[in-house]
Order: sequence, then structure tokens, then C-alpha cells
Amino acid sequence: EVQLVESGGGLVQPGGSLRLSCAASGFTFSSYSMSWVRQAPGKGLEWVSGIFSGGISIRYADSVKGRFTISRDNAKNTLYLQMNSLKPEDTAVYYCAKGRHGGSNEYDYWGQGTQVTVSS
Repeated sequence: EVQLVESGGGLVQPGGSLRLSCAASGFTFSSYSMSWVRQAPGKGLEWVSGIFSGGISIRYADSVKGRFTISRDNAKNTLYLQMNSLKPEDTAVYYCAKGRHGGSNEYDYWGQGTQVTVSS
């Protein structure tokens, strides 16, 4: 059974940092692309960042480019999102998502999400 469990969210002041983690199980993590997607209150899903299976191809939404860093540890079956210089508009539930294959931009499994709130 595929499981994705996010952690690391919380309340942080503007300008602060958080590191999200997504622990994966039930599939060969190293063989699949992974992404972070978020949903702000009252808004739709927004793709944040993605990383292909080899870890070389990485992309970011313009809204987070230069502030967020996605990475993966295939030995630990874990996906990360380092978030720096956080802004109130980054407030959202953050989900990790599993790609359909190593280079896919389509996703078939999602975690339960972790809340990130940026507020003074």
C-alpha cells in the first residue's frame, strides 16, 4: 500500500523558515518523481515544486523560486521541502504527491497534508 506522510509544518513568522518532510512507503521511492503541492484557504491546488526520480531535474513555481528548495533522499525514502523567507501568502496545506513514473508530471497518490501558517 502506498503511503505518503508529511510532517514539519507549523506556525512561523514572516521571513522565517521551515523544512517539510514526506516519508514514503509501499513503492520503490527512487523510481518515481515526486512533487509538493499546496492549497491555500479558499483556493485551489497550486503546484509548488517537483523532482524527477534521479534528482537532477528540479522545477519550481515562480511564486517560490529562489526561496524554496526541494530534495530527496532515496536511501531514506524521504522527500523534503526547505522553505526560507516565508511570506503570509505561503500559508497553505502542503501535500506531497507521487508521480506516475520517474519523469512524470502527473500524480497518482497524495499524502494527508501538513499545515503551514505564516503570520506575525
